[in-house]
Parts: sequence; C-alpha cells; structure tokens
Amino acid sequence: MRKSGPPKGLISYLVLELLDERPRYGYELLGEITETSGGHWEPSYGSVYPILYKFEEEGLAERVERADEPDRKYFALTDAGRGELAEKRREIGSEAKDFGDVVLGFYHLYAALATDDRFEVDDADGDWAYSERYSAWVVEQTIRHHERDFGEFERIDDTPAEFHAATADERDADERDADKSGAVSDDASPDEEVSESDAAPDGGDDIDLDEGDDPATGR
Repeated sequence: MRKSGPPKGLISYLVLELLDERPRYGYELLGEITETSGGHWEPSYGSVYPILYKFEEEGLAERVERADEPDRKYFALTDAGRGELAEKRREIGSEAKDFGDVVLGFYHLYAALATDDRFEVDDADGDWAYSERYSAWVVEQTIRHHERDFGEFERIDDTPAEFHAATADERDADERDADKSGAVSDDASPDEEVSESDAAPDGGDDIDLDEGDDPATGR
C-alpha cells in the first residue's frame, strides 16, 4: 500500500534522464515532464530547481553557458551524474509496485467520490465530474494509451492474487530457461570450436589439394 504520492526520487530520476539526453534549463525540464505525463501531471517549479542546484553542488551536473541565451541557466550531466543515473534506474525499477499503487489508488478514490454515499461532492460546472461517464472516459484513455504503446489491449480476468502468482511463475520459468541456456554455452566442447589457424584464410571452406594441384585454383 502506497502511503504518499509518486515514488520517492521520481523527479530526480526524470531530471537525470532528460539531462543525459542533452543540456536543459528548469522550465524546459518542467515542460518535458508534463508532456511525458500526457499533460496530466506537472511537478512544481520549486521541486525541480532545488534538484538542479543539489546536483550541481554534488558534482552530478554542471552549468553550461549558451552564447545565444546568456540569461538562461542550462545544466548538463557530468560523468558522476551518469553514475548516479545508473543507480536511479535500478532504484526506480524496484518501485514499479509503488507506482501502480498510486495509479490504482487515485482511480479508486475518484470512483468512490462518484458512487460512495458517504461522500457528497458538488460537481462544479466544468470539463470534469465524478460520474460513471467520466470514469469510463478515464478507462478509455488508459486503454488507448496502452494500445498506442504496447499493442492491442486484452482483458485479464485473473484476480490480483492469480495475476501476481502467474506473473511470478512466468518470471521463474524465464530465469530457469536463462540458466539452462547459460549452462549449455558453458558446457560447449573445446573440440567444437574452430581456431583461426584451422579456418580457411578467406573465411570459406577448406579445400583438400592433391599433390601437384595449383594452390591458386585447386586444380
């Protein structure tokens, strides 16, 4: 169960990845992150610039002067920053469950505000409301993005417990297959390997020459 917002370190990770692509300034980073979220989430100005200054202080990023934009503070990743990025990739990779909990948790809350009699929300006259129609729109958008990024959407009828058990079984099977593949490679007989001296000089098949044959033609 997730007890706070997005996984800790998410913004730092996104900033590192974007700086690794090319030097950027603060507002540009904000725009890139917002665009990546489909325009549905934007970190605050006050969260990105302190991260940049912290990276600079720790030697993970450095300021880059731009002659055409002297008043903008561009930052570029350093070698130490790339090392930090590798660590952040592992860290964020281990927090996929937390990320999923955020997505599912807020959707459950959204649906509860639309259906649970304990909550009496006055829907404002605007583009959104807490209702079945808008819930369906949220799900529809999610499916469209899934199909854009992953291919055709297929329903999964498993319960959460069944889904996670099946996923664990698939992961274990993949690991066993990888172990078997590695074992076969390690057990390969040295006699089966062809040394450079045994191979034909031009990479073709060896030709057995009878005595008196011309080496150039094999005849």
